[in-house]
Amino acid sequence: MTVFYLVAFLSIFFALMTIFTKNPVHSVLYLVITFFTFTVHYILLNAQFLAVVNFIVYMGAIMVLFLFVLMLLNLNKDTEPMKSNLVKFMGVIAGCCLLVTFFGVYRVFEISNPLTVVNPEIGLVKNLGKVLFNEFLLPFELSSLLLLTAMIGAILLAKKEPKQI
Repeated sequence: MTVFYLVAFLSIFFALMTIFTKNPVHSVLYLVITFFTFTVHYILLNAQFLAVVNFIVYMGAIMVLFLFVLMLLNLNKDTEPMKSNLVKFMGVIAGCCLLVTFFGVYRVFEISNPLTVVNPEIGLVKNLGKVLFNEFLLPFELSSLLLLTAMIGAILLAKKEPKQI
């Protein structure tokens, strides 16, 4: 239980650091750490497949893409637009709405009995594979054909025509 609270604290801390950091590259790096703490949460919930997908897809692909885009944009203080007072006022209103939501959740929140898992096999990759390849084989194969078609189309669009001599 202490591991959960430690990881939850780290998740909230790094999420706040993502928001409040001025440097966009540092913000993206804090977001990567936040996604890593989410992966730890998935492992604690016995959802190994979601943990692996979160780790590979979000941390490995999307966040690296964000980081490269930010580095290519070369953002600095000269290119940052001035924020009007209306934008700042709307930000304050949104923050107040978030605080009201947090207080409402805290008021309704009550401590319950510890969670008893009915089926401890839920969330394992082995069971997901059984369901995916037995009950949902046709949609799985159709989606794989769709992705294959999209990949071939992207290759054909990116292919350069040979020069005519």
